[in-house]
Amino acid sequence: MGNPVRGTFKMLKSYDSVDGLTQSAPLGFHREETKMSKKKQPVSVYRLKVTLKESKPPIWRKIQVNSNITLYKLHQILQVVMGWFDSHLHQFVVHGEYYGTPDPDFGPDVKNEKRIKLSQVVFEAGDKFIYEYDFGDCWEHVILLEKILEPEVGAHYPICLKGKRACPPEDCGGIWGYYDLLEAIQDSAHPEHKDMLEWIGGSFDPEEFDGDVINQKLKTI
Repeated sequence: MGNPVRGTFKMLKSYDSVDGLTQSAPLGFHREETKMSKKKQPVSVYRLKVTLKESKPPIWRKIQVNSNITLYKLHQILQVVMGWFDSHLHQFVVHGEYYGTPDPDFGPDVKNEKRIKLSQVVFEAGDKFIYEYDFGDCWEHVILLEKILEPEVGAHYPICLKGKRACPPEDCGGIWGYYDLLEAIQDSAHPEHKDMLEWIGGSFDPEEFDGDVINQKLKTI
């Protein structure tokens, strides 16, 4: 009488060799499943509209970015397309969660933006979130995910599609300080006209927008 244990071992070994599997079937299936889960997810293109909150008429930009960029890279893109100089702190607020540069002095609530991809927190057309720059002047940008697209062959992302109006000057006191500034420099009879015009560098056009210059800068990101 043959050894039943040895017979069972031979049967399992034969079963394991099917389709090139070298371990037992359940383990083999788990390994194939793991390989599938590690495959890169397809990258989409997000069309975003960025509007400076409380700006009237609105100061806005429409951009396209890859869905798999980190929030930190989105921060860099927003600095360029809006016209800021990245000289102040910032944060994102998405569905009640805060993302930025973690600082123990501000508590553990801010998640590291360098470890979070845009597609992890925003994934449906119509989603909105906030990008806040300069906690003193409190420049809040409302970002709307307008559409999710397939990437175009040969296209470079990020890209600024269009926009309206100039970015306010840094350190002018927030959106209301900006409008006070415009009032002063546009009215020669204003008591602060001369001082504000000198502070701004002699001239400022609130309607200026140059998409070509912006896209040249985006190519360096």
